[in-house]
Formats: sequence, C-alpha cells, structure tokens
Amino acid sequence: MSLLREHAPADHADLPGPVTEQMLAAVEERMGISLHGDLWTWLLQNNLDLPEEDVDDDVMCCGFDGFPDEGSFFLGIRAMERLHANHPLSGGGEWREEWIPFQSDRDGWMGQFIDARDGRIGRWFVGEPTVTGEYESLAHYFDSVAEMLTRIGAGDYPVCSVAEGRLVWS
Repeated sequence: MSLLREHAPADHADLPGPVTEQMLAAVEERMGISLHGDLWTWLLQNNLDLPEEDVDDDVMCCGFDGFPDEGSFFLGIRAMERLHANHPLSGGGEWREEWIPFQSDRDGWMGQFIDARDGRIGRWFVGEPTVTGEYESLAHYFDSVAEMLTRIGAGDYPVCSVAEGRLVWS
C-alpha cells in the first residue's frame, strides 16, 4: 500500500481504513470457517469495501476499480463474505469452502482466493480449470503486486501509467 500511495496517491487516498478484529470474528462465525492469518493481517490494515452508499446491488462484487489491475479489484470483508456464500462455481464440485476470495471482477466470474487451510493463493475463471498454489502465500502474491507498482512508477509497465495520481490502464 505504501507503493500505491507513492505512485498513485489519488487512488490511495480513496481507500477506506481497516476492519476490526470483532468484524473479522463475526464474519468467520457467519462463514463457518477461520480466515487464514495472512488474510487477517491484510484486512486489519486494509478493508477495501466500498461505502454502503456506493454499493451496487446489481453486481456480485463492488470495489475500487483499477487496482490491482484493470477490470478487477481487491475485495473488502463484506464482498469476500458475499462472494464466498454465492460463488459462481459453488455447487459445481470445483469450488471449496476453504477458498476465500480476496480479489475479483464485478461479476465474480474470475479472481483469486486464499486457501484458509494453508495460505496458498489460487485463481479461478468460470469455464476454465481452477488453479491452486499459484503463489505460496499472500505475501508472495503482494510481492508481485509491489513489483508491478514499482514498474508502473518507473514508466516500465506498458499497459499502465499514472496520470494525476491515478493508475490509468490502456
């Protein structure tokens, strides 16, 4: 998040603050699963839920568009819980209850999840096989995001630049 603040300060300024431990415990109880420690750490620093007045009930997931890439965004705790409960792949035998989505597109058709059992990161895309173990941990995933933001800040990322403090995807 410090790299986002450094390279895209206007985008960073739009982001809300953290969740509380009480909110996380309540979500775990409703979901019936313990969130992985890495996810707790992330959410205690960054809950990326939109304010209630900006939530669009006609879309599966709402978030701050354009980060970490064009067309997808990190989920806040409310959006994680909602997508976990109503995942497009649930019931099809491919989605597992221990997979907690943390990044998605608006429809929930693609995104990334953390495996609550071991902290590994996977990816889903409706209509394609689900990939597990894409990253060893949330920290490893965020290392890749940090590398991308560093390249964007240096002007060395062809599909993204910064204009007026905001990430602009081409």
